[in-house]
Amino acid sequence: MNVTKVNLETVCGITSTLPVNTLPEFAFAGKSNVGKSSLINGLMNRKSYARTSSQPGKTQTINFYNINEKLYFVDLPGYGYAKVSLELRAKWGKMIERYLKKSSQLKLIFLLVDIRHEPSQNDKDMYDWIVHNGFMPIVIATKLDKINRSQIAKQSKLIRTSLGMPKEGILIPFSAETKQGRDEIWQKIEELLPKEEQNEAEE
Repeated sequence: MNVTKVNLETVCGITSTLPVNTLPEFAFAGKSNVGKSSLINGLMNRKSYARTSSQPGKTQTINFYNINEKLYFVDLPGYGYAKVSLELRAKWGKMIERYLKKSSQLKLIFLLVDIRHEPSQNDKDMYDWIVHNGFMPIVIATKLDKINRSQIAKQSKLIRTSLGMPKEGILIPFSAETKQGRDEIWQKIEELLPKEEQNEAEE
C-alpha cells in the first residue's frame, strides 16, 4: 500500500474510553524495546512518526494511527519491562484485554519477538493470551539484520517451537534497517481489507 496520509488520531490511557472505529484495525503487541515503533514507522514509510525510545516501557498508551483513512494501526503498550511496577503492568494488561475484547474492528494481531533470542516467558504468555482471546497472531521476528543469514531458519524454528505455534502459523522475519519483510506484512494486512480497499491498495 502506498501510504500517503498518517494521523495519530486517538491516544488511550489506562482510564480512557476506547474509540468506536468503523475502519479495520491491525494491532501490534510486543515487549519493550522489541522494535515496535520502528516496525510501525517502516510500514508507514515515516522515519519517526511513531516515537521510538531507547528507554523501554515508554509506550504506556494505546495509540491509534489512521492510515490513508482506510485502516488503523493500533500500537499496544510494551510489556515485560522490569522497572515498571507490577501494579502498572497489571493495569496495562487490563487495558490491552479490554481492547481485545471490545474492539469490533480488530482484524489481526501482530506479535513482535526478537529473532536473536528465544521468546521470554512474557512473550509466551502474550502469545497464549492472544490465542485465548480468539485470535491467531502473526509473529514478526524483528532485528533480522542483527543475525547472519545462515541463522535465520534456526532462530525461526526456535521461536515457533518456544511459542507452540501450529504448522500453519505465520512467522515473518523483519528488519527495520533493510525493510525486509515489509511487503509480506502489508500483504497480510491487505488480504483482510474490504474488497474495494484491496483494489485501491494494488493500484
